[in-house]
Amino acid sequence: MTAWITGCLILLLKLGIVLVGLLLLAAYLVLAERKLLARLQIRLGPNRAGPLGLMQPLADAVKLLTKEDLAPAKADRLIFLLAPAVVAATALLIFAVVPFGQDWVIGGRRIPLVVADLNVGLLYALALSSIGVYGVALGGWSSNSKYALLGGIRGAAQMISYELSLGLALVPVVMLAGSFSLVEIVAAQSRYPFLLVQPLSFLIFFVSAVAETKRIPFDLPEAENELVAGYHTEYSGMRFGLFFLGEYVTMVVMGSLVAVFFLGGWRGPWLPPLVWFFLKVLGVVFFMIWMRGTLPRLRYDQLMHLGWKLLVPLALLNIVVTGAVLLLLRA
Repeated sequence: MTAWITGCLILLLKLGIVLVGLLLLAAYLVLAERKLLARLQIRLGPNRAGPLGLMQPLADAVKLLTKEDLAPAKADRLIFLLAPAVVAATALLIFAVVPFGQDWVIGGRRIPLVVADLNVGLLYALALSSIGVYGVALGGWSSNSKYALLGGIRGAAQMISYELSLGLALVPVVMLAGSFSLVEIVAAQSRYPFLLVQPLSFLIFFVSAVAETKRIPFDLPEAENELVAGYHTEYSGMRFGLFFLGEYVTMVVMGSLVAVFFLGGWRGPWLPPLVWFFLKVLGVVFFMIWMRGTLPRLRYDQLMHLGWKLLVPLALLNIVVTGAVLLLLRA
């Protein structure tokens, strides 16, 4: 009984740390992006709220919380109110299966640095990323606005299309690791990261991950020169903020998955495992921000052609080649 209570307390503690850590990281990622984009555009960026602008995330949160929460008169009110929470919640839940460090041993008890080590962790992550599509589509549809509806349709089509290449890119990783558990996938990279043997899978997964987060050059669902603000045009206050919280948490989650699947997770020399993991995640996120400040937006037909005519065939070809090589090595 005591062991069960202790296990529950440890689980709750890990949940609290992960939740607070993700929310803080997402908040300061907004500041980091604004600062980095300002550097790329030769300007200062936020520097008024607190020393060096470090209180800017708090100022943004206060501003969003104090704004009036409006809903269009003819909107489907229940779905309109719930859609932003779906986007944010699914992004937060994916991190439950991400291992972010080596197991700690405290008082003879081994504490894994993952909220839940599921033997189908990869399928769990893909399933939740699929559910995130509903938040975007329902938010656009329930607003009763043509701009928001077009943004929601674009978002649904884009995210469904790139989920296919995202999932197919991970098939060779599962073939090499022999497991769907993210902890086992990291363990399988003890000698070398999978990036060295699966560079094509890495490229397909990274491009698909950027499309899943709806970031430039794949931000068609919220193209402001065409759709005002896209699927969240009619939102205000903290519900508007929840859409962006979901986007930035998804960036962190996708960076974590890239680190786990291709960069060896927490593995690395000299530095503590936890430090290695977050350095890899922040490196991937930095590259996403760099892309935003560098690349132009694709046209919608180019977006779909890239996913269906290039990434999906390449991912299928890579699966066949990987399987053939593994069979030859085991023969």
